[in-house]
Amino acid sequence: MGGVGEPGGEPGPREGPAQPGAPLPVYRWEQIRKHDLPGDKWLVIERRVYDISRWAQRHPGGSRLIGHHGAEDATDAFRAFHQDLNFVRKFLQPLLIGQLAPEEPSQDGPQNVQLIEDFRALRQAAEDMKLFEADPTFFALLLGHILAMEVLAWLIVYLLGPGWVPSTLAALILAVSQAQCWCLQHDLGHASIFRKSRWNHVAQQFVMGQLKGFSAHWWNFRHFQHHAKPNIFHKDPDVTVAPVFLLGESSVEYGKKKRRYLPYNHQHLYFFLIGPPLLTLVNFEVENLAYMLVCLQWTDLLWAASFYSRFFLSYVPFYGVPGALLLFVAVRVLESHWFVWITQMNHIPKEIGHEKHRDWASSQLAATCNVEPSLFIDWFSGHLNFQIEHHLFPTMPRHNYRRVAPLVKALCAKHGLHYEVKPFLTALLDIVGSLKKSGDIWLDAYLHQ
Repeated sequence: MGGVGEPGGEPGPREGPAQPGAPLPVYRWEQIRKHDLPGDKWLVIERRVYDISRWAQRHPGGSRLIGHHGAEDATDAFRAFHQDLNFVRKFLQPLLIGQLAPEEPSQDGPQNVQLIEDFRALRQAAEDMKLFEADPTFFALLLGHILAMEVLAWLIVYLLGPGWVPSTLAALILAVSQAQCWCLQHDLGHASIFRKSRWNHVAQQFVMGQLKGFSAHWWNFRHFQHHAKPNIFHKDPDVTVAPVFLLGESSVEYGKKKRRYLPYNHQHLYFFLIGPPLLTLVNFEVENLAYMLVCLQWTDLLWAASFYSRFFLSYVPFYGVPGALLLFVAVRVLESHWFVWITQMNHIPKEIGHEKHRDWASSQLAATCNVEPSLFIDWFSGHLNFQIEHHLFPTMPRHNYRRVAPLVKALCAKHGLHYEVKPFLTALLDIVGSLKKSGDIWLDAYLHQ
């Protein structure tokens, strides 16, 4: 370990946290790069070096999330994920072990320093414009219309009876309600509604647990990883879907290694059978329950149980147990279609592969695109049609994406970055087209390499 005044020194035995008032040891990137192993993680924030090896398991966002930034400059990720930076820095202080040597760049590798500086200036401009402040009325109306749909669906069955027509109408309304619940809990998970993180978390547990039957901790565990490293294999759970589907660089890898677990050249067809219909009904239900049990999330389990109790107590009197179960499955299948198409139209057609160690802005722009806005699309997608802005500023309330979008476009134009905006139907079709392209690439590599 480089000691005081030894920026080029060779690493030696690990020292403890820096002592208050004592000069900080200095490090080069070549030293820091060696600390990206399980149980041995360092990272850099604002040119200060932190040893997170033992603390990572206690990180509120999960050890994987913070571990994905091992041996990197995590300054922009740190600012993106946290509202109250001064509060969070108190937890970092005991982990501080040194700082970058004065002659070392703030980022490791060939990154665009001017882009990083301009992005940070953009963020500061957004803060000055108060774009990180939520409108309470906006989110109150969102919750209100969700609760109204839940009541309306029950009233339809209560007043019109459990026939096919009222049951179908109730299932559609419940599916829309469930889709909007995904959006609202997503806002709360990113702490973009209340000023205090604790309030966001409690509200998210209510929406995710009582209104949806899922675990807030489970969602945050996987979703924050997606935001930290979008479209990066083994870091973003959303694209680590092999061997069921092959995306991006995995197509060539599987082809060269002659791996054929499924007919991948037809994955754009079987996607319709096992993708949209079954994601929330099967994959999410199983993964969510396993997470709560393995991680001992008993509070989340109780919240989820309250959802199932409410749902079946509300509908078993009309349908009996088999009928209520069929209604539940129908709602889950319908909301699953919404979830897959809306969340993946911005990501699957983009670059997917292994870690490139890009700066924050470049990595988010490479993995995201927008969909043309309208009042309906904004509502229907939960403003995820502004995926670029959402990924650059995860804690920004979604009603402010339109206002920050021109600033982001200007940044992209200045640095030659592609700010992609698609029509809604084109974005949906591109999911299927991307799957077909990946399947064709796999087949070509499988047959000829």
